[in-house]
Amino acid sequence: MNENIAFLELKYGNIYGGYPNFYAISEIALLVFERGSNKIFLESWINQANVDIVDVYAETDDLGHTTRRVREVLNMRTNRRFKYEDDFRLEDEELQFAFRNLRSTKMAVKNFLLKNLRKYRFQDLIVFDGRRDIFLCERSGVNFDYINIIDIQKDLNRETDYLFSLNKLARVIDFHTDRSYLRSNNLEYWLHPIAARQIVPGTAAFDAARLLMVFNEYTEVHEDFMIKAAILLNKIQKRKDEEKALKAQEEADAPPAKKKKPAAKEEE
Repeated sequence: MNENIAFLELKYGNIYGGYPNFYAISEIALLVFERGSNKIFLESWINQANVDIVDVYAETDDLGHTTRRVREVLNMRTNRRFKYEDDFRLEDEELQFAFRNLRSTKMAVKNFLLKNLRKYRFQDLIVFDGRRDIFLCERSGVNFDYINIIDIQKDLNRETDYLFSLNKLARVIDFHTDRSYLRSNNLEYWLHPIAARQIVPGTAAFDAARLLMVFNEYTEVHEDFMIKAAILLNKIQKRKDEEKALKAQEEADAPPAKKKKPAAKEEE
């Protein structure tokens, strides 16, 4: 018998120049995987409000390790990006205008999620570091009381005592997609063209697809998954040690800094 399991990913950011702890949802992706048939259904929602939000994303190396965090400003209506200025602040009237533009978002998020909760009727909802994702959905009026929410990052952290990022785990499983299939070390799923068009790097849909493959590798081929995770962590640690040794060598080879001459004592 086929059984649905769902994966939830959100993109969000605080209003540019507004309160740092008030977040607006910019994207939602709900990916539903039908166990048994391996069918994938992908539902996406994009916020079209004319509001600038702060988008924070990680730049990573070839091992999925974060090299730096980038802040950009994104206008959700035009999708235009521009430079983030740390000291920028909105006037109170401008901030209230942004809040008014976001007012309809709450109902749109609620309608999107409730429609798909009824449509797909799943019991398990998989998230990744999803505490804030769930909170933002609940603040929009969505009730998850009858849904079993599984945070795979927490499960992995308990098992490995390491806080994996989704970027690192995508490297662990060798995630890739060619617009017709999702593929990883041990798994392959065909994508309907409608779903495939939505899976673009940097989007919530792309993260939901990665989360599906990570979860299924973790649950279906657990031993292989854990071995490859350990190998990646060893590579990351080795690179850190090499970089530390190189830095120490460079400091040792550097010419000693010239000592400053003491200031002449003033005559009394």
